[in-house]
Amino acid sequence: MGTASTLKRRHEGDDEPAVRERILEAAFAAFMKSGYAATSTLEIATRARVSKRELYALVGNKQKMLIACISERAKRLDVPADLPVLRDRETLAQVLASLGTKLIREISDPTVIAVFRLAIAEVVQAPEVARALNSIGRETSRAASRKIMARAQASGLLTGRPAELAEQFSGLLWRDLMVSLLLGVVERPNPQEIGARARAAAAAFLQLHPLPLTEIRQRKK
Repeated sequence: MGTASTLKRRHEGDDEPAVRERILEAAFAAFMKSGYAATSTLEIATRARVSKRELYALVGNKQKMLIACISERAKRLDVPADLPVLRDRETLAQVLASLGTKLIREISDPTVIAVFRLAIAEVVQAPEVARALNSIGRETSRAASRKIMARAQASGLLTGRPAELAEQFSGLLWRDLMVSLLLGVVERPNPQEIGARARAAAAAFLQLHPLPLTEIRQRKK
């Protein structure tokens, strides 16, 4: 009877995407409050005002909820489809600065920092939190950087392995900011500070990787 009334309420009121979003919001709130390992699916269902059966049908078990929460946020880190053609170093500098701005803005968000802290706190009892964050969240940002580096390499603007180039740019971009944010010893940078940091990282990166001499000669012809 309870399940039937719940399903009836869903069909009459909220649609499935809205209920699913509510479940994920409830799951995230519960994870932040009680920790991943200590949170039960019953607590999440109660917070989301759904039955456990509905919770499993729309999202799945607790690990799938965690993955869904991280995946939804990670979508914001993708490279835009309308990425400019990398014909010169000036355009490359602009694209790297834009990517850097997006990465810092999204990852320094207090919600994301809270997920990193959760992964660190739960690394012994629930290592799947860290694994999901690394394989989905961090990998999305790394893939975005690699994609840009690969395009720059194909255009003759950079030499080297895209994965290594992406790591170098990330190091210049973040320096010690991430650790400081996790420790709570610095405030989240404002938009002007984020933009300045991203532009400085792009300039420093390109200075470390000057245009190949053969490419300079070819472009002068």
